[in-house]
Parts: sequence; C-alpha cells; structure tokens
Amino acid sequence: MNSDALLEEIRRCRICEAVLPQAPRPVLQYRPDARILIAGQAPGRKVQISGIPFDDASGERLRHWMGISSSVFYDPQSIAILPMGFCYPGTGKNGDLPPRPECAPAWREKLLQPMNRLEMTLVIGRYAQEYHFGKTGASLTERVRRWQDFWPEKVPLPHPSPRNNLC
Repeated sequence: MNSDALLEEIRRCRICEAVLPQAPRPVLQYRPDARILIAGQAPGRKVQISGIPFDDASGERLRHWMGISSSVFYDPQSIAILPMGFCYPGTGKNGDLPPRPECAPAWREKLLQPMNRLEMTLVIGRYAQEYHFGKTGASLTERVRRWQDFWPEKVPLPHPSPRNNLC
C-alpha cells in the first residue's frame, strides 16, 4: 500500500471510537522518506482540535530543544511525527490519559517498515520508550540520562510539556 493510501486509511480509523471522549481524529505527520522520526505519546486536547501535531506549548518547547523553526518541524519529508496513539485519549486525575493501546499494534509497523532513510528517532515519554527500547526495567529518567548510549539512532527524551520541569 502506498503512503497516501495508508494515511487515508489511518485518518478513517475508528478502532477505539467507543472509548474516546470525542470523535476520533487521528493526528500524525508522515512521509516514508523522512529522516527524523518523532515518536511521541498521544495528542492533547488542543492538538486534537487543531489536527496539527505538537500545536501547543509542548510543541514550542520541543522545537526549542531541537533548535529548529516551525517550517522545518512541519516539513513531512524531513520529519515524521508518529505518536503511539493518534487520537486524544481523554483526561485522568493527573493529566491526559495514556495513548490507547489499540493504535500502535494496528498501525505502527505499517508506517515504520517503509522508512528506509530514517537517521534518528526522538523517543518522547514512557509509552514511546517502552515500544522503541523495550520494557527493560529502566526508568524514563535513567534512559534520558544515558541518551548517549543510544545516539545517534535513538534519543530518549522526557515529554516536553511545560508541566514537566525535570529538564
């Protein structure tokens, strides 16, 4: 399946419609020839409304960390943005809920497999790190501190939310 057809299929996805707080609206940015992959968690409420990945304070902080402009960040031929869950999962007691578990098994490998020009993956947050590094028993903090062990193929990062002031 070509990438345009795959993206169209993902945008029509309704796998977890019954458990989402609002209608599904998959949010991602993808071209198989992208050289950088941002593997995140799931869109927040503001991103779900806009339909633009990282269109919030977390995105501003992430672009600052990366040292790049919005025009570079939103160029899908340079940067793919594939969260573990494509739709806003809702809010819990301590912030947004985790990404829905149905999303990654349904779509992730179909998207990652053709990315043969990928040079670096920024792995943001616990759920993305468990997927991309495996469940090794290492905490997110430990992985982030040891980022040089994974360089340049993968870079573990905390979530860039302004509420996360560990970094």
